[in-house]
Amino acid sequence: MAALATTRTWLHAWLLMSKRDTVFKEAYNASLGMLKVGVVLPSEAELGRRLGISRTTVRSILDAQVAVGLIAWNRRHKEVLRPPEPEDYFPADETDTVSSMVERAFLQRILSADAQPGSQLNESDFAREVGVSTSAVREFLIRFSRFGLIEKQRNRHWVLNGFTEAFALELFEVREMFELRSARAFVRLPRDNPAWAALDAIEAEHRDFLGQPGARMRAFPDLDDRFHRLIHGASHNRFVTDFYDVISLIFHFHYQWSKADELDRNATALREHLDYIGGLRSGHELDAEFYCRKHLASARLTLLRAIKGPNVPPPDGT
Repeated sequence: MAALATTRTWLHAWLLMSKRDTVFKEAYNASLGMLKVGVVLPSEAELGRRLGISRTTVRSILDAQVAVGLIAWNRRHKEVLRPPEPEDYFPADETDTVSSMVERAFLQRILSADAQPGSQLNESDFAREVGVSTSAVREFLIRFSRFGLIEKQRNRHWVLNGFTEAFALELFEVREMFELRSARAFVRLPRDNPAWAALDAIEAEHRDFLGQPGARMRAFPDLDDRFHRLIHGASHNRFVTDFYDVISLIFHFHYQWSKADELDRNATALREHLDYIGGLRSGHELDAEFYCRKHLASARLTLLRAIKGPNVPPPDGT
């Protein structure tokens, strides 16, 4: 086991040095969702089609999987030897685009600092912290300023504004409409679409989180964000995808200001996600819609309790 762990460490270091493009790492993570013990993988051409990558990248992925003992590869025969484990995946911060890096770092900063309305952010300082250009940071912040959530001040400073209950409820109404549409679209995806492999990988992460909740729950917002973005991506609608940036901003740090029952809330969301995943896999749009609505009802209640206090009752029927 020690030798295998050393091999994995070496592999990830080698790939980080030689394969810095996010396409490779995203495809590698997605490919792990295809690995079931005893299964023989399809041809390189078919793997490339499912993952949306070139044969050259497919071969690099297969070489990497051989190196860590995931598969045995002998010419056209590719047999799965063991299921992937959490440490086999590249972390999210290594598969991010620049815009995703900025957004993720921004959300993490707000969470870790327990920011409140009125908190300030300097473009240049933040860009240096993240390791990106100031223009990338400015572009990210401008996207949200049109909603009145962030306001530009002098000298490249921005201030985070609070928002009202009415604003939050309007936002949630649009979220529900978009996500229900996206969930129905996800169910209709062909079973060889790479989104299903990505869903397998995310499900494995959910089960790992539930197995060690105390140690992992602070990282839950990142997992939650990736799960819902995957579903919204099935809509193939740029406006739905862009709108989720605002949803992420609200639901991944605003209601997290309330820390009182954070572990319980996150554990509940993880279990609801697993039910939701089951609904998506069922092949029935009504099942996916049922678990989608159930999860969104919990998220809505969490948001209202963050704004109005913990005594907001759940809606009838929940």
